[in-house]
Amino acid sequence: MSETFPPCPKCNSPYTYPTDSFLACPECGNEWSAEKMKAENLEDQETVVKDANGNVLVDGDSVTVIKDLPVKGAPRPIKAGTKVKSIRLVDGDHNIDCKIDGFGSMALKSEFVKKA
Repeated sequence: MSETFPPCPKCNSPYTYPTDSFLACPECGNEWSAEKMKAENLEDQETVVKDANGNVLVDGDSVTVIKDLPVKGAPRPIKAGTKVKSIRLVDGDHNIDCKIDGFGSMALKSEFVKKA
């Protein structure tokens, strides 16, 4: 019976093997705890992005800006009511990446948008 192990988180090598209480990588010498890695993966999966009304957002959704947002270096703000199509969710403080007509690529906070 063949048991598969996750790839190395440092070099992404598929040749990992178990030791006494860790998993090890023969290519880079990295050792890590399988339990710790499982816990980190569960935390990543639990990250849910919600809009100002509490609706869950997913990649590809369309949203509407709910208040005027000033943009550094731009002569005018993004006006409330601006529709943004095909958002992409990312980690970080500004958790939405998108393109807005007239402004280009932007990073927005989910608390300033509502699901369209």
